[in-house]
Amino acid sequence: MDRDDETMTQTPPAAIAARWRLRDRTLDLSQPRIMAICNVTPDSFSDGGKHDSVNRALHYAEESLRDGAVLLDVGGESTRPGATPVPADVELARVIPVIEAVRDRLPELLVTVDTVKAIVARHALEAGAHGVNDVSAGRLDAAMFRVVAESDAGMVLMHSRGSVAEMASYDLAAYGDDVMQEVCDALIAQVTLARAAGVAADTLVLDPGAGFSKTSTHSLTVLRELRRLVSLGYPVLVGASRKRFIGEVTGVSMPEQRALGSAVAHAFAVARGARVVRTHDVRVTREALAIAAAF
Repeated sequence: MDRDDETMTQTPPAAIAARWRLRDRTLDLSQPRIMAICNVTPDSFSDGGKHDSVNRALHYAEESLRDGAVLLDVGGESTRPGATPVPADVELARVIPVIEAVRDRLPELLVTVDTVKAIVARHALEAGAHGVNDVSAGRLDAAMFRVVAESDAGMVLMHSRGSVAEMASYDLAAYGDDVMQEVCDALIAQVTLARAAGVAADTLVLDPGAGFSKTSTHSLTVLRELRRLVSLGYPVLVGASRKRFIGEVTGVSMPEQRALGSAVAHAFAVARGARVVRTHDVRVTREALAIAAAF
């Protein structure tokens, strides 16, 4: 799609970017917000097995809230390169007890479910989740937008390509001269489908998908040019936490040791208009954002 296409110019009111509505709650985005990552999986790339029980996940949620998170993203299927897709019943068995426990113990914490399956999203929303973080932006399940619309839930649309097993690899990381334009075009196409299915504009957040179907150069480029995505008028979320490109830039091979590099990347993204950052390391991210704000 050409950059001057009518679809690109018909952006929502600017006020939408200052708030995000997630069912019966509205999150003020006049300041950047932190989403904590809670993978209740045995095989996620950097924290697999750490939160694989309700008690462990609940402890992490409490710690994240104390450290400055306002959102908790609960995922039951790994998207690491080569990951094996998880059946819906297994994914549900992992995420639903955690969502219910967090909603019961920490009602002030906004909970999203990280899934590409509409059936998982539906049950998670019925269990009390406020929104859905779909790393396929609705590509992989045609029913996803209808489920979100019926629940009037919040939704993150993340740019990626391919299946769950492919999207974190370089298999489909082929772009022309303007990777950010291709990301914007793909996300706007999914926004159009979501809106046609009844998803409200003020419930949508866009994520450029750093580290997904992108080389390190691609990921750095989309973060550098983030203002172009912000200009579409929707709030923008960035999840650079512990990603491979952070390790390649810093020379840190172990994902769990990439907290500092990730926090700097998130502060950089906020300076370019991101309103939500998704991280494994809440405290160091909060401190980085606080210093960046002070400057």
